Amino acid sequence: MSTVPTITLDNGVEIPQLGLGVWQVPDGIVTGVVEAALAAGYRHIDTAAIYGNEEGVGRAIAQSGVPREELFVTTKVWNSDQGYDSTLRAFDKSLGKLGLETVDLYLIHWQSLKQDKYVDTWKAMEQLYADQRVRAIGVSNFHLPALQRLFDETDVRPTVNQIELHPALPQDELRAFHAENDIATEAWSPLASGELIGHPVLKELGGKHGKSAAQVMIRWHLQLGNVVIPKSKTPERIAENIDVFDFVLDNEDMAAIADLETGVRVGDDPDVFN
Repeated sequence: MSTVPTITLDNGVEIPQLGLGVWQVPDGIVTGVVEAALAAGYRHIDTAAIYGNEEGVGRAIAQSGVPREELFVTTKVWNSDQGYDSTLRAFDKSLGKLGLETVDLYLIHWQSLKQDKYVDTWKAMEQLYADQRVRAIGVSNFHLPALQRLFDETDVRPTVNQIELHPALPQDELRAFHAENDIATEAWSPLASGELIGHPVLKELGGKHGKSAAQVMIRWHLQLGNVVIPKSKTPERIAENIDVFDFVLDNEDMAAIADLETGVRVGDDPDVFN
């Protein structure tokens, strides 16, 4: 049984606060990667249609022997499938590849402002939720105006917004808005795609606690209340990333990490990416 704590979403569903992201993990190897994660105690797997590895994730789940009710599986609808009917079709395709009867969380992958289809996409997701084909629905890479528009024009508020978030880009404004509106903040690229691993402040804090810089960053996310989904293909690193529950960053540590903010992204800007 996993020892990872859970966060209760606005609709009562519990999401493990730490999971495995599988972006850029090819389908041919993702099965072994997910199996290694499940063996290490992970119970939360985050994939997406565009990753091209839903089938491999599904194989790992089927072969793992872990009861389905212990797992939390997220996937996402891609930009080219946005729209009401196309979202429903995309969901059916993802579900078939995963080999599951339901997914725990379904996300709109990007707000894709130029397309301006995210409201219709969300209404399709509301239908999937009403039909109990998904346990929770949310968004990814949404900024405040798009979130507010969903509030104004639809019936169900997102339970999650998955965004780029790391010490260089702590997303204070978005996190505050999420907290005010009962939206869980989920961090992708939580280690800044490795860009901060060598930062002297993080290395010093790692030395203080007998941990790596990556473990310090993951612990920082957890203490902020974020859901965090670090990605790795390496079993040793996968195990290291979940070994973060035996130490606590103190106020000075958290303040030192707060000083690392630069506002620099390692991924695309949601306001221009379509």
